[in-house]
Formats: sequence, C-alpha cells, structure tokens
Amino acid sequence: MTDVRDPSAGPPTRRPNDGTPSRQPGGTLPARQFAGDLPGRYPVGEQPASDLQGGSGGGLAMPSRQTAARPPRPAGRHRRPVPVSLPQSAPALVLAVPGTDTDLTAGAVGELAAVLRVDNPAVDVRAARVDGGGPGDPSDIQAVLADAASRRPDGAACAVVIPLIATPNPPVTRRLREAIAVSGAKAVVSGFINSNALIAEVLHIRLAEAGLARADRVRLFSIVTAADGILIATIGGPDGAAAANVTSVLLAARLALPVIPASLDSAPTLQEGMMRLREMGVNRPAIAPCIIGPEASKSDLDALAIGGECAAPLGAHSNIAKLAAVAYGQAISQLEIPGEQL
Repeated sequence: MTDVRDPSAGPPTRRPNDGTPSRQPGGTLPARQFAGDLPGRYPVGEQPASDLQGGSGGGLAMPSRQTAARPPRPAGRHRRPVPVSLPQSAPALVLAVPGTDTDLTAGAVGELAAVLRVDNPAVDVRAARVDGGGPGDPSDIQAVLADAASRRPDGAACAVVIPLIATPNPPVTRRLREAIAVSGAKAVVSGFINSNALIAEVLHIRLAEAGLARADRVRLFSIVTAADGILIATIGGPDGAAAANVTSVLLAARLALPVIPASLDSAPTLQEGMMRLREMGVNRPAIAPCIIGPEASKSDLDALAIGGECAAPLGAHSNIAKLAAVAYGQAISQLEIPGEQL
C-alpha cells in the first residue's frame, strides 16, 4: 500500500467522534469556558459579602462550613452500665448472698465484689447474707442496710440489693424481701442476675476449662474427653429450671450438642435429665452448673457428681460482675438521687 500523506503536514491528528477540535502539535489548549466565572478562594472569614450573595462574578460561592456542636452520644450496647461519677448519696450496691456459712470476703463473693469496686470506683459495693444472724450480725442484710442508711440523707434510697442467684429462686427472694421489710430501710430489690447469652458463654467457658467441650466453636476441633450432651443444673425449683430453657438453647447452638435443663431441688431432676439425654443417644453426658456458688449447699454440690462429669460453677466470672453492674445501673436510673441528676 502506498502512503499518500504529505510529509510536510506532520503527524496526523485524531478527531473525536463528536467533532470537537483536537490538540495540535505545538498549539495551546483552548481556554475553558463557564457559564459564570467562579469567585476565587479566600481565607476563612475574609470572603467578600458580594460573593456570598451572588455578586458581579455571576457565581454563588458556598459559605464556609460551620461546625455544629456535637450532640450527646445516644445510649446503646457500649454505654457504661454505671455512670463514671456518682454523689456520695448514691445507693450502695449490695450483693445479697444466700446461705449462712458463705465467706463474704473470699471465694466467688469476695472476688465479684472486688471486680465491681475496681470497675465502678464511684459505687459503694457491699455483700450481705440473706440468712444471717439478725441485726447483731454485721454481715446480715438488715445490719448492712442499716449502716448504709446511716450514711445517706433521710428518705433517700440507701441500697440497690441484688440477689446473687443465676436463676429465679422464689424462696430466697421471699426471705430477702421479708428481711428488708423488717429492717425498715428504703432499698430497691433488683431481679436475679441473668442474661441468657452471657450465662451461656460462661457455661461454655467452664465446660471447656474442664475439658468437656471444645473451647473454639469456629475451628471445631475435637477433644477426646469432650461430652456429647450437656445437662444444665439449676437451683430454684421449677421456676429456675424453666428459666434456663433459653440458656440451654443458646448453649446448644454454641456447642452443636443436645442441651437440656434440670433442677437440683425439684423436678425435672438430674436423673430425669440424664435419662432424656440417654434417649437422645448421648453416651458421654456432662453437667454444667448454672449456679454462682453460694446458693448451692454441700448436698447440692455432691448431687452434681452423680451421672456424669461436672464442670465448675459460674463463680466470679467477669460476665457475672457485668450483669450485677447492669442491674445496679438500671435501678438507679429510676431513682432520684440527692445532689445528682442522672
């Protein structure tokens, strides 16, 4: 093929399909045209008023951005359960412990109280026995409430009392309310410590610590001694066992195993629960005590060893301390505290 281009004309130019002129070698780009010239930039605070109002340039400049005050952060799942600061008149957080021989300064009770004090330094944290020796016993609930009331203004709530139980226990709650009524103290009784998801997590951890369940539910590695069925043991009669139904479902989802609740002090009994697991094809059952510790007597703990290997009670896990703090925070949010508006 013969090239018929004129050598003196230089390299060919490319023309877009829309017919707009292309850049010529050695030439300059055409000036960019606007419907109206935009005003030039000015330092913040020095822009002429004529520009802001659409002056002679024909353009309308945007006003400088003004930063508005940041609104308060709304409540949500990451909100602290207890305010960072509280007045001295704020109610005490009293852990009401079942049993007559529980050491309130050591074990699960002492450790929970210590964790609550560290996490909530503005809160007056105390522990008391529901079944103490009466007003003469400094650890009795009546004596603890009387001391708390003496340190707060008259008429103000002196304490938020939290029963240290993981499932409903009507007898314990009844004795606690009777003791508070006898004391005459103005105190608020919160519900029992339970959040099905947090309790299920602690049960999983205790089973894993005993080698009865895998610790990692993502990698799904197996353990030779792991159980193939779990019995959740509760205290508190039929109400306690019924309240553990949701917890058992959540634990079953975590472990991909059959999990059923049973009761240490009523029906359905541990033996009945074991029979149900056997009927479901479980050969290596394990028991997960859904109890914090002090609410179980020695005979209750001995009964846990019947029928299968047993994990440790919930104890002073951080989730239990978190639930106690949440219960306290919810209670004081409904109270009028002298010297502070929450």
